[in-house]
Amino acid sequence: MDQGVVKLVGGTDTQLGGEQAGHLAAHDALVAQYMAAAEQGCSEALFDLGMVFSTGAHGMAVDLVEAHKWFNLAAVGGQESAANCRAEISEDMTAREISEAQRRAREWLRASADRASRRVA
Repeated sequence: MDQGVVKLVGGTDTQLGGEQAGHLAAHDALVAQYMAAAEQGCSEALFDLGMVFSTGAHGMAVDLVEAHKWFNLAAVGGQESAANCRAEISEDMTAREISEAQRRAREWLRASADRASRRVA
């Protein structure tokens, strides 16, 4: 069986057999599409990323800090269900983790504003 290294959006490399590598790469491509749509301001993609990180879907590890960040951004974008999901996962997080998620969300918003201003210029 062919071996392949798959570079995941989450930043990790995974060594898998041929069919498994192709399956995980397809999931990773879907997460990359969510990321690209989120960068364009799509609140549904922000919510989808929250779901990915809160459930470990599409080959991603469960990361409640990242999930909280994406749900927070989706809630700011008007997704009411994202606010509910954010509240639900907050019950399983420490105050420090929530603070880190909020910091990451603010950082993403600043970077997003920078990207938008470059597109206009």
